[in-house]
Amino acid sequence: MSSNILVTICARGGSKGVKNKNIRPLLGKPLIAHTIAQAKRWPRASKIVVSTDSNEIASAARDFGAEIPFMRPAELASDTADKLPVIRHALIESEKIFRETFDAVVDLDVTSPIRKPDDLEKCFQIFERDNADVVFSVVPAHKNPYFNMVELGAGGSPHLVKRPDAPVGRRQDAPVVYDMNASIYFFRKNFLLQDRPNLFSEKSRVHVMDELSSFDIDREIDFQFVEFLVEKGHVQL
Repeated sequence: MSSNILVTICARGGSKGVKNKNIRPLLGKPLIAHTIAQAKRWPRASKIVVSTDSNEIASAARDFGAEIPFMRPAELASDTADKLPVIRHALIESEKIFRETFDAVVDLDVTSPIRKPDDLEKCFQIFERDNADVVFSVVPAHKNPYFNMVELGAGGSPHLVKRPDAPVGRRQDAPVVYDMNASIYFFRKNFLLQDRPNLFSEKSRVHVMDELSSFDIDREIDFQFVEFLVEKGHVQL
């Protein structure tokens, strides 16, 4: 049983699509505040830390109840930095600073502010039931590589990304596939500390979220869409 769980929220200062996206107001609060609030409502979180290189983000995160025990080093805050090393760094630094040993790490993406409260608990139940190394959230895909996703061959002619065993006439008849939505990741500590952790193994599992809860904010119009969903009562924050 994972009894000591570190929740990480990774939020660097640079943003390509929307300037200062992580602290841009959404329904009167910085975007990051909504993910912090979700983490605080989940009773299994032992510590909630934000990994950032930005003093502005750090200040906003503290205001809404997260801890900032360290600042993220520049080499982990570039446009090309992978996220797994960032989460591993947060785990190692948090154990040193808090003088605690964590059994697992849960990473929540800032840009998924309307994940449902029970999504975290459902991930946890899968994580514990199957003794998984990693559980990540997914959503049913709109496009299917067995039916309507193509790539170009050497001569420029298109072909399906994955060839089905038999012709598929309708998307509904194709094998079910999912999009990784990056909203929630559960990691076993030993998995994160591997040199080359593999997200796709026999000890990996998924939790399927619904489409609205999975909505990801990447553009200015996405902020407006979330506000519309809340205003019309389709989702709650």
